[in-house]
Amino acid sequence: MRLALYTGIILAGGYTCLTPALATDPTGDWRVADGVANIRVAQCSGSMWGAVSWEKQPGGRDENNPDVSKKNRPTLGMPTLIDMKKKPGVDQWEGQVYNAKDGQLYSATITPAGTDQLEIKGCVMGFLCGGETWTRVGPPIPLSPANAMAKGAPKSTGAAPKAQGTTGASAAAPAAPKAAGAVKPGQKGAADPVGDICLLPEIAGFAH
Repeated sequence: MRLALYTGIILAGGYTCLTPALATDPTGDWRVADGVANIRVAQCSGSMWGAVSWEKQPGGRDENNPDVSKKNRPTLGMPTLIDMKKKPGVDQWEGQVYNAKDGQLYSATITPAGTDQLEIKGCVMGFLCGGETWTRVGPPIPLSPANAMAKGAPKSTGAAPKAQGTTGASAAAPAAPKAAGAVKPGQKGAADPVGDICLLPEIAGFAH
């Protein structure tokens, strides 16, 4: 039984000219399989987190959340990949994924597949496993300035590398959002209303 983590078919395209050194970096903006949203993945206090950074249909609400207090929260900026830790010896991170379709958390892994695809797999109590592949639409993200103050965390060395080209992207799809940090959380911008996801309250409150 296939678990729809956000929805359906793989969207062709992505960053095709990133260097091999970035092949196993899961950070950046990723288009979900059916193209209805982008998920921004960043390292926050040693764990990988993901949050919705763009929606095809703006104004979505987390109406399926079993927590009544969260049913009206915007899906834009909503955490989807939660506290994912790197597994020793492999380029894979494991933690939880939030499925907005049913308001449930699932055990999950993320695994980079080359430079422009990210494999997401989730399971319910160790069975009913399934997944999908996301396509890169934004370059890797340097370590958040918010994490530079964390004990043992290296400081960011500069802005995220610029994309060198895309292929096969849908003409209807918007340009990729700017790298995280371009707009501070709470500061609305047409290009990037989400900014550094590590500073989003739900992630900052959990990660620190």
